[in-house]
Amino acid sequence: MALKPGDKAPQFSLFNTEKKEISLKEYEGKTLTLLFFPLAFTSVCTAELCSVRDQIADYQGVGSEVLGISVDSVFTLAKFKEEQKLNFNLLSDFNKSTSEAYGALYKDFVLGMKGVSKRSAFVIDSAGIIRYAEVLENAGDLPDMAAIKKTIKDFA
Repeated sequence: MALKPGDKAPQFSLFNTEKKEISLKEYEGKTLTLLFFPLAFTSVCTAELCSVRDQIADYQGVGSEVLGISVDSVFTLAKFKEEQKLNFNLLSDFNKSTSEAYGALYKDFVLGMKGVSKRSAFVIDSAGIIRYAEVLENAGDLPDMAAIKKTIKDFA
């Protein structure tokens, strides 16, 4: 079932690259941008997350935190974050439960891989309600960052 604007955001609790557990509850009262991405170190994922890194003020300046989520391990994500100098948390959904809860999980991906996060974007308002939802079927496509930023400004 696809999540849509107006739905309550599913709760999650995942580990970041510093092995600290991060949950949706920690962001109550804040606007949150969730960016699910298929795999660290791939060209499109790197380009997407580096563009967010370079424009982080567009998110934080209007009161939105950013979290990147993939099924990569915390160890892989830590190396990726370090190499790309990413300035926001990356969370490991290694067990795939959060990607699945958000309707952002490929059952079958390239090269026979199963259970990989779909490139997706969600904006969650301060009350935990989804205000923007975009789940892409083609991993080569990028979310509509202009629409995401507009939604953040409208709900922050």
